[in-house]
Amino acid sequence: MVTKQNRRVFLRMKRVFLIFLLSVSLIQARKIIVKMATLAPEGTDWHGMLVEMGQEWKKATDGQVQLRIYPGGVVGDERDMVRKMRIGQIHAAGITTEGLTEIVPDFSAFYIPLAFQDNDDIQAVLDDMYPSLEKKLNDKGFKLLYLADLGWAYWFSTTKVTSPLDLKDKRIFTWAGDFKWAEVYKKAGYNPVPLASTDILSGLQTGLIDAMSTMPLYALAQQAFGITNHMLDLKWGTLLAGIIIDLRTWNRIPAKYHEEIISIANSIREKHQQNNINAENQAIDAMKQYGLVIHQPSPEEIILWQEEVKRMEPHLRGKIIPEDIFDRVLELTQD
Repeated sequence: MVTKQNRRVFLRMKRVFLIFLLSVSLIQARKIIVKMATLAPEGTDWHGMLVEMGQEWKKATDGQVQLRIYPGGVVGDERDMVRKMRIGQIHAAGITTEGLTEIVPDFSAFYIPLAFQDNDDIQAVLDDMYPSLEKKLNDKGFKLLYLADLGWAYWFSTTKVTSPLDLKDKRIFTWAGDFKWAEVYKKAGYNPVPLASTDILSGLQTGLIDAMSTMPLYALAQQAFGITNHMLDLKWGTLLAGIIIDLRTWNRIPAKYHEEIISIANSIREKHQQNNINAENQAIDAMKQYGLVIHQPSPEEIILWQEEVKRMEPHLRGKIIPEDIFDRVLELTQD
């Protein structure tokens, strides 16, 4: 038989339980899970940087902002990441200029072959264009947390390449979906093969491609150098990467944390860039131990490459890269 006292105890316990459930729900509601994608393979320095950043974000926001990282291209290529951010499947990405150009074409400024030859060139263009790039990303619905250079891109191939003519015998990787660049290479007499970046290794293994322009660190991390074991020691271009977050997610994060989140991202970037100063040489040395051959172009061959880029200019300026951006980059880097 249920007494009045038992009923009161039961109702009291029920209220306590409901309050507990409500408290748990409120705590969970305050948490903001930021799903971030990147092509960086798990265990690489770039992936480690994102993990560290997530730990610092969680600490600085008392657990309210938590970063969930999807590495190694598990959600697709960078163009897939941009599309999935737009529809809310993921909220942020650590992406290179390839993905950033999908949102704001002005990022193609960093694609001009042979334009950048030292870090001062890169920094000059970054300093000049950063405010504009940041604003245009914001107008497209994305917050730029930072932008920085990752390193130099060189030609890696299955056999020796020291001149443009050598490269024209190759099947070269271009990003899938970036049909304009494929057309530029075709018009210049090359054989581009558009592929998702996640398919590069299988493309090399099957002979679908036999040359690619990439960073030594990436060639090492992806083990691509085991097939493309010849590297041309010529700085073909620079690779930049940034962290972006869609504004809907950014605006859900309490404003009191915004400055600290950006500060953490930049401090970790600076720390890892210091660590990366010698990373390129270390990667090259490691690959040389396993058979990578470095080829130095002769002065005459360097001139041939410069002339080749000049011939490509009409297909780049105003078509791939906006005319004003193209001219501004050359103005800043050729002083």
